Amino acid sequence: MPTDPPDVHRRELPPLPALASFLAAVETSSFSRAAQRMALTQSAISRQIALLEDWLGTPLFERRGRRVTPTPAAIAYAEAVGPAVERVRSATRRLLAPPDDRALTIATLPSFGMRWLAPRLPGLTARHPELLVNFAARSYPFDFAAERFDAAIHFGLPDWPGADHALLFHEDVVAVCSPGWLARHPVASPADLPPQSLLSLEARPDAWGSWFAAAGLADAAARGPVYEHFLMLAHAAAAGMGVALIPSFLIRPELAAGTLVTPLAVTLSAREAYYLVWPRGGVRSPLFDRFRDWLLGEAASEA
Repeated sequence: MPTDPPDVHRRELPPLPALASFLAAVETSSFSRAAQRMALTQSAISRQIALLEDWLGTPLFERRGRRVTPTPAAIAYAEAVGPAVERVRSATRRLLAPPDDRALTIATLPSFGMRWLAPRLPGLTARHPELLVNFAARSYPFDFAAERFDAAIHFGLPDWPGADHALLFHEDVVAVCSPGWLARHPVASPADLPPQSLLSLEARPDAWGSWFAAAGLADAAARGPVYEHFLMLAHAAAAGMGVALIPSFLIRPELAAGTLVTPLAVTLSAREAYYLVWPRGGVRSPLFDRFRDWLLGEAASEA
């Protein structure tokens, strides 16, 4: 049976440091913030991304002065390889870490974990240096009996089968786009939004219908591209692909920097909320109780 030559296999595996730098830059839309996250210099991040662009033979970012914007190809690539890189990180942590009853393993929604949870983890370490928490991305509910997680972050109703729920907070969803898109498509009311330019999240196919209903319009539909994660949606909107519905707490950096703007003052609030969930009837450790209490304290600022 024919097999690929060894150089083909090497060619299909870019250097992991370059991939990690690339993912950090896509997640933050900034080489400087990516450098802070990776504990590298900005020039080192730039070199790693240039290496990856050379390896792949395609540009990954549009550079305008000090601002960088991921290309559509970069957004799609990050979505594809990001979970794999995170699994490599998680597997390596498990292999290197000795067995330790101080460790908790938490499943988190990807965008929630990157934008809301990750920046707060230094505070958890400062408060509970004895506590080791490992995180892995999961987008949908799973069976706790089949997966080795102590808890998970859930968005929806308190209906995760076989789990107890602790309410974290509700969200406010806003319509956002790039300043350039808005300049090309003046919007005075929700009826002015082109259906083909409405970007959607795969897990929330009815979001635009609910948003239009909140704006007093019926029978409006979105016919634009669909994305798997909110950060992909945010990057696509910032790149000028159209208008996206995104929880405001996830895009504070983009709103503050002006790379995303809100063309209309319509906010969507719903019964769904973010919850910490854990197996019902299980034996909870004091360490989990400390993590839960810390997380609920952090979430109180969003409530």
